[in-house]
Amino acid sequence: MSTTTRPSGYTAFDGSVRLASGSLEEAALAVKRAVDADTRETVWVFDDATGRSLDLNFHGTAEDVLARVARYRAKAAPSQPEPEPPVDDTAPRGRGRPKLGVVAREVTLLPRHWEWLAAQPGGASVALRKLVEA
Repeated sequence: MSTTTRPSGYTAFDGSVRLASGSLEEAALAVKRAVDADTRETVWVFDDATGRSLDLNFHGTAEDVLARVARYRAKAAPSQPEPEPPVDDTAPRGRGRPKLGVVAREVTLLPRHWEWLAAQPGGASVALRKLVEA
């Protein structure tokens, strides 16, 4: 299994339509244009590295939005992921399923998203893993 490092970026969405991917400024300006066009969908900006959505203020001019983005960047300290503990291959295996590094967490989605995931081959977990890997 190979690991690839992707540059940290941001992706903006207008509903399920991707508006932009790139720097936070590019994503924020794309959302600002969508908000100014009076979109009927929910607009989002996601941090590609963490998958977390950002809560940005899109009121005012594009320059106002960029100024707030600059303040957001100044406040947000770059977070370093915690190093994983070394794996001891000599330890005896216990009973049950092997530890594969799978982490169970809660995901909040709209009902239509759950329906789409349920219709995918392999179920929701497989579909989400494939989307993340893509």
